[in-house]
Amino acid sequence: MQAIGVILFDIDGVIRDVTNSYRLSVQKTVLKYCNWEPSTYDIDELKNEGKWNNDWDLTLELIKRFIKKNKLSLKPPSRDNVIKNFEKLYFGCNPHENYLKWSGFINNEKLLVDKNFFDFLTLNKIKWGFVSGAELPSAKFILENKLRIQNPPLIAMNDAPDKPNPEGFLKLANELLEQDFGRNCPPIAYVGDTIADIQTIINAKELYPSQKFISIGVIPPHLKTADNIQKQFKYGTKLKNAGADFIVSSVIDLKKIYKEFFKT
Repeated sequence: MQAIGVILFDIDGVIRDVTNSYRLSVQKTVLKYCNWEPSTYDIDELKNEGKWNNDWDLTLELIKRFIKKNKLSLKPPSRDNVIKNFEKLYFGCNPHENYLKWSGFINNEKLLVDKNFFDFLTLNKIKWGFVSGAELPSAKFILENKLRIQNPPLIAMNDAPDKPNPEGFLKLANELLEQDFGRNCPPIAYVGDTIADIQTIINAKELYPSQKFISIGVIPPHLKTADNIQKQFKYGTKLKNAGADFIVSSVIDLKKIYKEFFKT
């Protein structure tokens, strides 16, 4: 099949709702170490700095900033201790155990899309895959066990440097298209919910200025409540100002507008 383009997806906040899993693990880990629980707004504000894509590092940074701001005599935990506590909350056990034994917050996750969406992309000659900072067991669990996608094209944690470094994004796009980037290469889009995701595309454009890259920002699910209309608009504006080419409320919206950004 000659593809008309490629769409690569972040996973957290795009394919699955992590409000009560990853984000809750951040909140409860911070609470454990400094007796303060950050709000979803606090987490968004830090992520909007564009460099805290790894939730372990984000958690530790929240702890350090709270201690400094309040001039506490507490010593921040080591990164290893943060990871251990985070993993215990998120997975409930060793992540390499059989997923049937997982008893943590990961079981709270809800899908934001179904397999039919990816069948739609394939039928319309769009290749697709996933580039995520999530741990491999977690990413494969949601894609293979929940979405029922066999052997999903995937770049996960430790497969490439953290976003906004575009190395993982470029590697997977190149593998899917099997051709060099440039004017004759189909457009390549990335869908994400953070400024780090937007910056990933900006960095890719700098490396390959003749290639058409498209940045698509999506509003994360924790903002989609009736009393958060203003916050949704503000969040979308931040993504747009950071360089997003399109803003969508949900990945499902791409069914309606995909022709717009794959126009040659």
